[in-house]
Amino acid sequence: MKLSENFTLEELCKSSTATRLGINNIPEEDEIIENLKYVAENILQPIREKFGVPFTPNSGYRSSELNKAIGSSDKSQHRKGEAVDIEVPTLDNSVLAHWIAVNLEFDQLILEYYKIGEPKSGWVHVSYKKEGNRKEILTFDGKQYALGLAT
Repeated sequence: MKLSENFTLEELCKSSTATRLGINNIPEEDEIIENLKYVAENILQPIREKFGVPFTPNSGYRSSELNKAIGSSDKSQHRKGEAVDIEVPTLDNSVLAHWIAVNLEFDQLILEYYKIGEPKSGWVHVSYKKEGNRKEILTFDGKQYALGLAT
């Protein structure tokens, strides 16, 4: 099922952990699929169009079983289909996060595990809600969250 011009439901539900553990990670709820469509249209597609580089999210939707298996919070926006973790080949993750911060509507943007001077370190977590996006910007180093992005 296509969610936007360049992104499919299968891509946003792909998980090597789910495959390895035999977990069905395809949502059946229309609301979750609709949320994934919003993420694809408002976050992923604009990034694809801006940078012109094909990419697949590292993590998108997570079923309850998968979320538990990886030790993530049940409150994670991944559970609702509202969040993706991404990296774009050839692009510094800090540059990607800064571009999103300036150019896109989003709920939460987190530059995770990024180390200054190591452009491929970490990844970018970004979420989008149908309504009430907070535009919260954080950095997470594996131990604590900080406001703003690494420079």
